[in-house]
Amino acid sequence: MNPRFIAYDLVMVTLSLSLTILGVVLFLACKKKPVECEETVAVKHCVRVYSLTDIDAVTDGFNHMRIVGKGPLGTVYAGVQENGELVAVKRIYPVLVLSNAGLGFSSALKWLSSVQHPNIVPIIGFSEAPGERVIVMEFGRMMSLEFYLHQNVNGASLLDWNKRIRIAAGAARGLQYLHEVATPNIIHGRVKSSNVLIDINFCPRICDYGLNFLAPREKREVVGYVDDEYWNERGGGASKESDVYGLGVVMLELLSGRGSKEGVIAEWGLALIKALSFGELLDARLAIPSDMKPLFRLAKVAAACVGNSRKCRPSIAQVSAILNNLEMEVCT
Repeated sequence: MNPRFIAYDLVMVTLSLSLTILGVVLFLACKKKPVECEETVAVKHCVRVYSLTDIDAVTDGFNHMRIVGKGPLGTVYAGVQENGELVAVKRIYPVLVLSNAGLGFSSALKWLSSVQHPNIVPIIGFSEAPGERVIVMEFGRMMSLEFYLHQNVNGASLLDWNKRIRIAAGAARGLQYLHEVATPNIIHGRVKSSNVLIDINFCPRICDYGLNFLAPREKREVVGYVDDEYWNERGGGASKESDVYGLGVVMLELLSGRGSKEGVIAEWGLALIKALSFGELLDARLAIPSDMKPLFRLAKVAAACVGNSRKCRPSIAQVSAILNNLEMEVCT
């Protein structure tokens, strides 16, 4: 037989085997889960499950000297991990633990711990035991916006108008992530100035998101930060729209420096914005800026958030887009 034909046959056989092997490899590769999905699952399950012994060591036995705050859900302690890292440890009140004994605390915390965004305080871990529910979060030497505006004598002066616009825009970005990017979407349920923390770089970070299930009947602490529809027995309660309303109230606090007590600030601020009475609206502790346009725009966004029904209220994406543009204008 002609050597040329023999060589040709060998080449064709080799090519045929190569194609067969390639086909098998591609088939097996297609059956595998995408790497991206595997990475996503890994991220969602990286939350640390602490034992109560671990928590006891971190908080020095829940030492009262380590208490840095108390809220409607529990007491917050400054903790120190074995590697020296500072953490915030929220110990849920026993009465709430007992009333929610059958709920999936660990499942909810694993889900919430998957949230990763520059304007959101991450959940590092949790602990669950009979009579105890504990949430461990990043500490980062943060204080609440409520503290800066309403409790610290010198706090308001540290937040100039540009910083306040940055805080509004950053809080909106964090809320947009919860509403539109987190899977499943997360309704915060308690958007207010005490749940907007400010870090050492004056970057806002939202905390206590998605924890409504721990105190579904506790509604006193959201008075003034939720819309009228919230109180309706049918179709009411926490929603994305009520979160946007809460953000609008926070913007009114940033503009005026006043606290939200029983909803007075929304009614009061809306009337002044409609009447263009910005001299009465703006925080008297700060000098009125020469260029009032950014504050006019911030006030209009706040009015749209608190002055419309849920059906007509802007989405968080719309609010965030306007505030992001406003932030870019004043900070460049």
